[in-house]
Amino acid sequence: MKNIVAWLRGLSFRTGVVVLLCCIPFYILSFAQAFLPISVATKGILWVVFFGLAKTFQYGGLTILGVDGYNRVKNWIRHRRES
Repeated sequence: MKNIVAWLRGLSFRTGVVVLLCCIPFYILSFAQAFLPISVATKGILWVVFFGLAKTFQYGGLTILGVDGYNRVKNWIRHRRES
């Protein structure tokens, strides 16, 4: 497990941002599937799969970014709101 985390931390800042942004569609899909005309059991399975993928991308992106990258993204968002 430590090898995977070390490898993820070695990736670039841009890769971390892209991976982090990939979680957004999976969050949308995890809740949007509730409106499909399918059985409740299928909806539950789809929710678990899509929500799990969203969390995987979220934590993977945060691991790649690290603390410095997270602060860099946060400051960029703040700066955009002030402009």
